[in-house]
Amino acid sequence: QVQLVESGGGLVQPGGSLRLSCVVSGSIFSIDAMGWYCQAPGKQRELVAVIFSGGGTSHADSVKGRFTISRDNAKNTMYLQMNNLKPEDTAVYYCYALVAGRSYWGQGTQVTVSS
Repeated sequence: QVQLVESGGGLVQPGGSLRLSCVVSGSIFSIDAMGWYCQAPGKQRELVAVIFSGGGTSHADSVKGRFTISRDNAKNTMYLQMNNLKPEDTAVYYCYALVAGRSYWGQGTQVTVSS
């Protein structure tokens, strides 16, 4: 069993920054990939960024140059550094892990970008 716990969401003004964290616990010996998804009201959940077991990353076009995904294996923690936030980034952000072919999700953390 794998557990994911996100933190770091909140209210920020346009142009501001936030860093989301996702702590992974449980049977994590075979994490194939981890990522962040977001879901805005009335919209489908969509991929924001992913980091693979080898360290390679990929970011959605809408966040390239503004968001950066990273992980600290020693702390079993994944991060999403979010800079130059825009109102359209407002959503619930979910942490995701693919472990031995199974998908796991965190509970989500709300990010609101508003003046």
